[in-house]
Amino acid sequence: MTLALMWEARAVEGRGEELLAWARAQEIDGSPVRRETFRAPQDRVLVITWWDAEPDAELPELPEPDAQLVTRAVHRWRFESVERAQ
Repeated sequence: MTLALMWEARAVEGRGEELLAWARAQEIDGSPVRRETFRAPQDRVLVITWWDAEPDAELPELPEPDAQLVTRAVHRWRFESVERAQ
């Protein structure tokens, strides 16, 4: 089974590049099948990791960044793959 863990944070205005650099530098224990990092307007950063694991598996996640770097707590979601198109 494939699980996708999503981590999303919003930087303090003007600090989006710093948050992006911070997220890219974070190492994740274990070996995700894949990891992608995205940025969006309003200084948001999204990291998605894919794992071969069951829905209730204990998996490593990115930590919370320093509180002075973000405007709110990190949002986290866990998704189970139901279909993959080529």
